[in-house]
Amino acid sequence: MTKNKAQNRIDKLKEVINHHRYLYHVLDTAEISDFALDSLKHELSNLEQQFPEFITSDSPSQRVGGEPLAKFKKINHKVPMLSLNDVFDEAEVTDWYSRMEKLSPTDKFDFFCEYKMDGFAVSLIYKQGIFIKGATRGDGKVGEDVTQNLKTIESVPLKLQLSKKLNAINMIDLEQEIEVRGEIYMEKKDFENINKERNKKNEPIYANPRNTAAGSIRQLDPAVAGSRNLKFMAYAITSELGLQTHEQEHELLRSLGFKSDVGELAKNILEVISVWKKIDEYREKLPFEIDGVVINVNSRTLFKKLGIIGKAPRASVAFKFRGKEATTKVLDIVPQVGRTGALTPVAILNPVKVGGVTISRASLHNHDEIDRLDVRIGDTVIVQRAGDVIPDIVKSFPNLRTGYEKKFHMPAHCPVCSSKVVRKDWEVSHRCSNKNCGAILRERIYHFVSKKAFNIVGLGPQKIDALLDEGLIKDASDIFELTEGDVTPLERFAEKSVSNLIKSIESAKKISLAKFIYALGIVHVGEETAIDLAKSFENIKKLQSASQDDLISVKDIGPVAAQSVANWFGEKKNKNFIDRVINLGVVVEEESPRKENNKFKGKTFVFTGELEAITRDNAKAKVRDAGAEVSGSVSNKTDYVIAGKNAGSKYSLAKKLGIKILNENEFLKLIK
Repeated sequence: MTKNKAQNRIDKLKEVINHHRYLYHVLDTAEISDFALDSLKHELSNLEQQFPEFITSDSPSQRVGGEPLAKFKKINHKVPMLSLNDVFDEAEVTDWYSRMEKLSPTDKFDFFCEYKMDGFAVSLIYKQGIFIKGATRGDGKVGEDVTQNLKTIESVPLKLQLSKKLNAINMIDLEQEIEVRGEIYMEKKDFENINKERNKKNEPIYANPRNTAAGSIRQLDPAVAGSRNLKFMAYAITSELGLQTHEQEHELLRSLGFKSDVGELAKNILEVISVWKKIDEYREKLPFEIDGVVINVNSRTLFKKLGIIGKAPRASVAFKFRGKEATTKVLDIVPQVGRTGALTPVAILNPVKVGGVTISRASLHNHDEIDRLDVRIGDTVIVQRAGDVIPDIVKSFPNLRTGYEKKFHMPAHCPVCSSKVVRKDWEVSHRCSNKNCGAILRERIYHFVSKKAFNIVGLGPQKIDALLDEGLIKDASDIFELTEGDVTPLERFAEKSVSNLIKSIESAKKISLAKFIYALGIVHVGEETAIDLAKSFENIKKLQSASQDDLISVKDIGPVAAQSVANWFGEKKNKNFIDRVINLGVVVEEESPRKENNKFKGKTFVFTGELEAITRDNAKAKVRDAGAEVSGSVSNKTDYVIAGKNAGSKYSLAKKLGIKILNENEFLKLIK
């Protein structure tokens, strides 16, 4: 074949393949079979191998990337990739509308409603109609260059071409730079197929489609991304193209070759609520996961006029769906022994899908909670899952009982070591009386290395179990003596993970006093109590020598916690443990005296959900530094509830109690 004929054939093949790609990925239709399309792609690839001078970056053959990258480059977003504020019910979405109406009282509002994809946001850059660059959201200002991974996704056009089949916006200049934004996602069926294959190979299964899609893009080998059958749903064009409405953006996106939600127009806020309810009813039937509806002010001019608050546009919100529930049966209730010896009853459930995730266990917390809910083995119950929080049993159905249900009784002896189980008058928990119970020792080590304690990355429960079973560690202090040679022979440890683990152990040796106290796992000493103790005693030696009276004098430390702390430090084996950890190189930083700041003195804050602009720990530290208390539960004494994404039951309770609720942006303004 001559060069001229080859070039002509290659050009025609590219045109035909792109046409059928468009039909399949944008219009959800097909004129030829997958086998036929694969055959065309194969011919194109063969011709390009024979005539490599005709290979172009927009060729369908170039979707499969090259060699794995060593690391991602950084990309600055010309226009920040903003996040959205969430609303959770009709009252909140109405309040959002009212705020905009006050800011712009003379303007007429209409809205464009589209799916809030449970995916991974990316930005695509096209120059002269050719896809040249793709980036993750990152922190909104700077993302990671994932161009090669995005090229493997069939629904990402490598070349823009206005379709004649759709009502394309006229006079669009494809030669200019165009930025398109959207979500990378994985369909439910593809996610299930991946987990089936992993299960066959005895590999850990993935948690959900969103995280799997994100992980596929944020790894360095394009071949992995290309194997996952990922898809792209476009939702915005940031470039100035003379568009008047957000609806036109979606129309143009489809015309350019993108999969884009058709969406629905709403003339007023009542129609918005109606659309949200309708989508909520059928969302489970969609081939992909959505967790709400994005509501945009349709006019682009008005959208810009309303501006930005914090990291979110005023003219757009994510109208989230309520926490999902399902009914199932309690097959059994079994007690689990924790790090303090407390026995926690766990409901073993007939597996049920809640929000796309299969739930088979739910914590019942303590015996009092079982009595409050009147839950029995064999009962039909309602299980609720909101975001990533632990599933809750929220209700039982006594009227569905058959007479064969059984009440749960806390065992008289520990299910692990058979020692006596005791319950003190002032406690809600039942505890194993054996301080050397094997379950307690394991749980203490799990706790010691956890994120809020030493945060030793790569040392999870399974690996700790392997180290204990092989006799390489007997308690948490032994971790700091491990070498690569100790760990490499173990079955659960790959060579690279061993090297990373030893580095992680070494970097964890410098720790704040509060985290160190928390890591010790003292009964009645949680994260907040550990912080109070650190502030009061400033270094570990002073705390070790503190009397019970000294401890009681600390604000919010009651007599029970004070006695527990004094008893713990009074035991010789615990003193030896601390000495050994420090001798092995652990540096416990002293607490620096803080300047007096009483801005929030006497106020109590509760945090729920995921924060984006600030970590939960930093947020708590800021309000504490200003004199406030941080609580883990909502009560009538709570002054503020700070609600991030996927806020759970604390948010609902705060609404019922009429407590002031702030979103992340409002909180950041408050603490300035």
